[in-house]
Amino acid sequence: MTIPTTQRAAVIETFNAPYTIKSDHPVKQASQLSAGQCLVKLDYAGVCHSDLHVRNADWANKPNLPLVGGHEGIGRVVAIGGSDHDGSVKVGDRVGIKWIGNVCGKCEMCRKGHESCCPLSFQTSHGFRVDGTFQEYTVSFTNYVTPIPEGLDGASATPILCAASPKLSQAVNGLTVYKALKQANVVVGQWVAISGAGGGLGHLAIQYAVTMGLRVLAIDTGEAKKKLCLELGAEKWVDFMESTDLINDVKAATDGLGPEAAVIAAGDAKPFNQAILYLRSKGTLVCVGMPGGAATLNVPVTLLIAKSLTILGSAIGVIRNQQDVIEALRIAALGKVKCRHEVKPFEEINSVIDDLAAGKIAGRVVLRF
Repeated sequence: MTIPTTQRAAVIETFNAPYTIKSDHPVKQASQLSAGQCLVKLDYAGVCHSDLHVRNADWANKPNLPLVGGHEGIGRVVAIGGSDHDGSVKVGDRVGIKWIGNVCGKCEMCRKGHESCCPLSFQTSHGFRVDGTFQEYTVSFTNYVTPIPEGLDGASATPILCAASPKLSQAVNGLTVYKALKQANVVVGQWVAISGAGGGLGHLAIQYAVTMGLRVLAIDTGEAKKKLCLELGAEKWVDFMESTDLINDVKAATDGLGPEAAVIAAGDAKPFNQAILYLRSKGTLVCVGMPGGAATLNVPVTLLIAKSLTILGSAIGVIRNQQDVIEALRIAALGKVKCRHEVKPFEEINSVIDDLAAGKIAGRVVLRF
């Protein structure tokens, strides 16, 4: 196929400002691709809370500008760089783009299955260190794009790529939150509080938790998110904007003792610190969300010791344990986990980001090119 020289793209030119929508952004041509790179023509791009943090320079490490945002996308390979590529993908293949662009596969972290900790992964983050998916054509890496089955709806699969390994398709449906729930060390019938429950990762976490036989307390705000969370199987709901004493409200909703675990998928520091106070003894806090700014976890050491709490950080899901993959695939194949999403035109990206910042989006929004 003929590859155009220009395209539509949403570019961060200034922090804390709307994306600049360009119609003449350059497209990297096949002859310009390095060995191991591929050019993907995108059909859909997902919008994640991390995209808001990147645009607003909320994190301590800031990207270089100008930058094309976005780190979730599905499309087809239209060109591959070099003549000696490994054959892992070919022109015409349907693939997904995600946060991590590439890993070395050789370092200690990669060998142990912790690909998200590979030094190369930090250098190739789509929409953060390299141009991302808010453009019609994006460059990625042949050994790390995710194969996408032909029969799978692209719009529903795109948000899953925020939380998937390269070797997993949509069927894995949010391996990041499934991994977090397994790390929470809870068993059937126990309570798990999910903060950010009405968001992209949170609403997937509810579905996995319910399927695992856990009792879910959803924490978020707004009627739309409340409706979504309860529909997905959450037994209890606490609106953090309406609650005047969230700690006691959470405890009261979970047998008066607090949940055995908390999975925090929110982008703010406060719910992480609240969880320490409402968890019951021997409880586990699993940190998934990425708060902006110099967010800190302020843990009273005496409380941590007295309650024998466990605190874990859980990054992007990877294939560390094949059994986890088998279980996640089985759950998805049974139709127990589905991503709730809304499709909007690419040109509406700035209004979508504004709604995201205002907490108005339940589930995910996917942009269509």
